[in-house]
Order: sequence, then structure tokens, then C-alpha cells
Amino acid sequence: MKLDLLVMTVHPDDAELGAGGIIARYVNEGRKVGVVDLTQGELGTRGSAEIRMSEAKKAAEILGVAVRENLRLRDGFFKNSEEEQLAIIRTIRKYQPEIVVTNAWEDRHPDHGRASQLVNDALFLSGLRRIVTALDGIPQDAFRPRLQLQLIQDKYIQPDILVDISDYWDVKERSILAYTSQFNVSEEDDQPGTYISNPDFMASTRARAMEFGRSIQVKYAEGFTCRKVLGVSDLFGLI
Repeated sequence: MKLDLLVMTVHPDDAELGAGGIIARYVNEGRKVGVVDLTQGELGTRGSAEIRMSEAKKAAEILGVAVRENLRLRDGFFKNSEEEQLAIIRTIRKYQPEIVVTNAWEDRHPDHGRASQLVNDALFLSGLRRIVTALDGIPQDAFRPRLQLQLIQDKYIQPDILVDISDYWDVKERSILAYTSQFNVSEEDDQPGTYISNPDFMASTRARAMEFGRSIQVKYAEGFTCRKVLGVSDLFGLI
């Protein structure tokens, strides 16, 4: 299945938090969108790998993505190694996405920046025909997406581009809250509290989307960075 947009991030819930709006928007517009999680988030303080996988499935249904899979790299300890790069290369060649969105290039969580660099390197290598890979015994063609973007996560980074998600904020929020083990925890919950389980975290997520939206005169927006200079074909299409 060829995808228009692939969000490839390290933990279940990263895609929803950073790109849930554009996922919902482009699904609604008829684009083929997929999510690939690199790990199961098994080192998370709350829940478990099994719970996170179940929550990720529910979030995917809310967003309406065409595919969601998990590469099951080792949470917290994955490396930018040949083995991990090849796993990503096989996935990129499998789905041949036009656009890939991955984690922030720098963030408070060390997995985010490391995953961003890993995906960046693998995307380049995926375009080299002398790197041979196969899927189900069938050789894969070299393929490189035409655009890679990075999320803006906990650490504030000045965005290179903002996308209007005003009509899709509610879907994004529902997809985030599908991770019931992680967000908006009730007072009766007996698991340890975390930075993201505090209800204030969701309030700050909404506030950032509103701040980004204000910059382009819309209600909500998501921001992304890019490692290259972005160009447009039509100035009149800009907000």
C-alpha cells in the first residue's frame, strides 16, 4: 500500500500529540495516511506495552488511518545502528510515502531526538539502490520520500511551517485521550503520577495549538520543522 503521509515516531501517542491534527485532516481529505511506532513504550511509568498497543489501536481507529504498525525496537535503548536503520528502510520502501513526519530533532526526552536522527539517516539510505532489502522474500525498490518534517514536542522550537487543524482539534484530542493509561488520570487511579498524566498537560497541549493558530489567524494549528528550505509553487496559497 502506497501512503501519502507516514508519521513515524518512537512512542505510541507521539504521533497523536504532535501530528494528530494533520493525520485527521488528510484522512478526511482522502489521503492515505499511516502511523508506524518504533517502540511499544514499554519503559513508560504507567500502563504496559500490551495496554499501550491496545490504546494505539483505538487511537488509530479514531483517526481513521489506513495502517498502523509497530517495529518493536527497544524503548530507551534503541540505537542508530545498521539493524535499526534497515528496519526503517524496509518500512519506508514498503509504504513509499510522499511525506514522512518524525520526532522533534531535540527534546527533553532523549528518545525523541535520537529517533529523529535515526529516521533521518534511514530515509536517506532508503534511496540508495545498492542497499538491498526484501519484504516477504520479494526484493524492494529503493525509495526516498520527497519531504521529511519533524514534530515540535515538549521543548519549544520555532516552527518552519504551521498547518491549520481547526476543524480537526476534537478528533486529535479524542485520539490522545484514547491513551487512558497516560492522560487525564482520575483521582482514584493508584499508579504513579507522571509529567503527562497531570490534566494540566492536556491544557498546555491545547494552548500551544491555539498559540500556533494565532500566528496564522486560525483557531488551532500544528507546527513542524524541516531540515531543508521549504518552497511553495504559489504565493497566493499561503495563509
